[in-house]
Amino acid sequence: MSAPPKTVIEASEAEAEAIREAVRKADPRTLGMGRAIAELKHVPGLVELLSDERVSGPIYDLPRPATVESVTRWVAEHQARRLAGESLLFVTLDPAGKVAGYSHIEVWPERASAELAGAIRADLQGKGQGGSGMAHTFGWIFETLGVRLMCLTAALDNVRSIKGIDAAGFRRMGEREVTRPDGTTRPSVYWELTRDEWRQRHRL
Repeated sequence: MSAPPKTVIEASEAEAEAIREAVRKADPRTLGMGRAIAELKHVPGLVELLSDERVSGPIYDLPRPATVESVTRWVAEHQARRLAGESLLFVTLDPAGKVAGYSHIEVWPERASAELAGAIRADLQGKGQGGSGMAHTFGWIFETLGVRLMCLTAALDNVRSIKGIDAAGFRRMGEREVTRPDGTTRPSVYWELTRDEWRQRHRL
């Protein structure tokens, strides 16, 4: 399951509540075309997406196996946690209305921090969409949700994600053991980046 960053930030009560409210009110359309809050109507499309190991294989915090029942629970859990201001689960829809990807933003308001995970459909991988979409989402998280720190992890053999995260300017901070829903662990490369570092890099 997701763990907060190694670096500890202590947010004030006012800052934490502002972050929770930003999560509750977040409009996925500001992330780009085809983005939507994951709802139960998206479950069949998500099951199809996540049943492909080329998509879900490198990601540690997904329901396994991806069944209607497990994905329904996953979506419902994140709907509830969105209302608590602690999580966002988005889907990306292609022009035909099919689920072409997902993004999960885990938020720790009391620490002004967040983590991003996600994937796109196998036929869309390697075409530059993942990297550009990931970078845009990083900026959106910092500026829209108001967090001050982001952490990321990637499996040691997930070369595509590792290159994209390095290119975005995140700082490697060794490795982290992440825990899957079934209790098993996976060693991962671990990164952090502050909002000030992001703004300086992108001159915001």
